[in-house]
Amino acid sequence: MKNIIVTGANGNLGVAVVKKILAEGNRVIAVGSSGNTLGFARDNSNFELHDIDLTKHEDAWTFSETVIEKYGQIDGAALLVGGFAMSNIKDLQFEEVEKMIRLNFATAFNVAKPLFNHMLANNSGKIVFVGAKPALEPHMAKNMIAYSLSKSLLLSFAEILNASAEGKNVNTSVVIPQTIDTPQNRKDMPDADFSKWSKPEDIAEVFSFIFNEKSNVVKQAVYKLY
Repeated sequence: MKNIIVTGANGNLGVAVVKKILAEGNRVIAVGSSGNTLGFARDNSNFELHDIDLTKHEDAWTFSETVIEKYGQIDGAALLVGGFAMSNIKDLQFEEVEKMIRLNFATAFNVAKPLFNHMLANNSGKIVFVGAKPALEPHMAKNMIAYSLSKSLLLSFAEILNASAEGKNVNTSVVIPQTIDTPQNRKDMPDADFSKWSKPEDIAEVFSFIFNEKSNVVKQAVYKLY
């Protein structure tokens, strides 16, 4: 049984990842507000839910340290908390950049930092971030600048962590889906071709592969699901 942290657990992708990990007999230490989306796991003895504001460094650190002390070893972390906003260079305010960085980068950094050090000490562990295609292709980012900048930080952070873990059995990956097929996205983009979007369940399969020992041969991976 692996001990895996999932943040943003009550989002559409989070629910799919939690279901997949639990179905494989692993323990999920979830972070997310309570709600009907996680009702399926309420009675599962391998599931626990924490309501924590991960933009607050001290709260995230305390959570990580508490979980590490409780279970002794954390094998993986799917850091899924995030947000989205449109913004172009004409109207962009730095406050919007700061907001996206708090949502998309700080929430991952604040958990990844203590977990990474713990995994280095144990010489074992996998951390996974969720990226975005515009962070890799600047021509797509012109109307979502703040969002793209925040996601580009995750890509750079993953590379730095992997350089820091050279020679160790610790790896950080970034999964970059196509637009995720969710009810909200369908509502916001009714004229889009939904068949080209990434389904949460398919993305969860990629997370499952990453947390499996079979992925150990893959280093410094960016998984492009588009």
